[in-house]
Amino acid sequence: MQRALVDKFKESAQSVLPIAAIVLLLHFTLAPLPSGTLVLFLPAIVLLILGMGAITLGADMAVMPMGELIGAKLTESRNLWLMILVSFLLGLALTLAEPDLQVLTRQVPAVPDFVLAGTVAFGVGIFLVIAMLRILFQVRISHIFILTYALVFIVAAFTAPEYMGVGFDAGGVTTGPITVPFILALGAGASAVRAGKSTEEDSFGLCALCSIGPILAVLIMGVFFDPTSTGYAFDTPATANSIGELAALYAGGMVGFFLEVCLILVPILVFFGAFQVVNLKLPRGQLIRIGVGLVYILLGLTIFLTGVYIGFMPAGTYLGHAIASLSNNWILVPLGLVIGSFIVAAEPAVHILNKQIEDLTHGAVSRRVMMLALSIGVGIALVLGMIRILTSIEIWYFLLPGYAIALLLTFCVPQIFTAIAFDSGGVAAGTMAAAFLLPFALGATDAVGGPLLLDAFGIIGLVAMMPLITVQVIGLVYQIKMRRAEAADRKQARETFEKENTEIIDL
Repeated sequence: MQRALVDKFKESAQSVLPIAAIVLLLHFTLAPLPSGTLVLFLPAIVLLILGMGAITLGADMAVMPMGELIGAKLTESRNLWLMILVSFLLGLALTLAEPDLQVLTRQVPAVPDFVLAGTVAFGVGIFLVIAMLRILFQVRISHIFILTYALVFIVAAFTAPEYMGVGFDAGGVTTGPITVPFILALGAGASAVRAGKSTEEDSFGLCALCSIGPILAVLIMGVFFDPTSTGYAFDTPATANSIGELAALYAGGMVGFFLEVCLILVPILVFFGAFQVVNLKLPRGQLIRIGVGLVYILLGLTIFLTGVYIGFMPAGTYLGHAIASLSNNWILVPLGLVIGSFIVAAEPAVHILNKQIEDLTHGAVSRRVMMLALSIGVGIALVLGMIRILTSIEIWYFLLPGYAIALLLTFCVPQIFTAIAFDSGGVAAGTMAAAFLLPFALGATDAVGGPLLLDAFGIIGLVAMMPLITVQVIGLVYQIKMRRAEAADRKQARETFEKENTEIIDL
């Protein structure tokens, strides 16, 4: 247990420290942070590392076993309506506990937190049902992507423009440290019971489908919810001018978030308890392990959210505002390229995905090539995001052609690469995107005087979009490599056959 916790802290440190280094580098060069903001930021680095480590360990101990067990039981039961009900309720409950979603909702004051969180969770629940039914009925995943994204852009044409960016951001943040392990485990459990030849392919694509639900749900909400009714006021970043203020801010945050997280986790406990009594009937030792995992999640979420809100977000907001206020604020564009490369390399889940692809392709597509493709893709996404902030170009002009290219590529690459590519979008738009990129974009947009809901939101959506293209391009390259190798093998076999026949004739 202790060794596992240390490993998780190392992983979370790899995720947080590169971004912290960028913040400190900008502090000492382009945009010095106020002393009060810097004092809040430094403890937040430690809290984020501790919080993320505890959350991921808790997910391994509790969320993943729950997902595998429930997925297997649901598939074994052959009860379609039970599968639909359980998948929906679990998707709803786990999404509400997702830390990335909590970070996003607090940055969208145009909508009450509970309304936005509930809308996003409802979307995940519906599309988790669709994902499970796809495994059960073996529907080609690329067809679902084409149909659902077509529906997304049709609905987007009728929704309030302010919700376009928020919707795509919501799709990115729902694939975080709580939902991803559960969804992958649920799919693995269901696929293992089916034990068909496409089991490996079925394990991918669930996270991608669950990312579509929040986009569609928020866009539908935007048809009925007027963003101008509550307005959007830019909040001045918090500061601490003494040790007493620093301690008071963090202590108050810890208490407040502990109570919130307790309420968030109650539905998960109630649901799993009911499923345990009726169906699972797990032994005591396994229940204790799951219980300990949930305690880690409770403590981790409390620590993580406190660090994000009290220290990390104010620093990101101030830096974005300060750099965009410079006379040569065009530096945001190359800076976006650099930050994008660091952010995607800092996500632990990205390294896991890259290893899976290397194993799947037997080394034909290496981890180094995948990391390069993802770094380029996320870097380009942030370049586009910074250009949007400086020019106020509508997000339509980026998302529509981007997704059109991604969906066209689904006709050209192996199906498994399509599923991996759409999963990788959510992986790339990880925790750091919500905790640092969005506050940075909000600060920069405020500095240039742009509309915050229109220009700042959507940056996470762009980060989630670009890997759909770059990973499928890698899949296309892999397919070409394989065809060339097969052609070379056939040619060699033909030449060997002809040579042997010639020798027989000569005899």
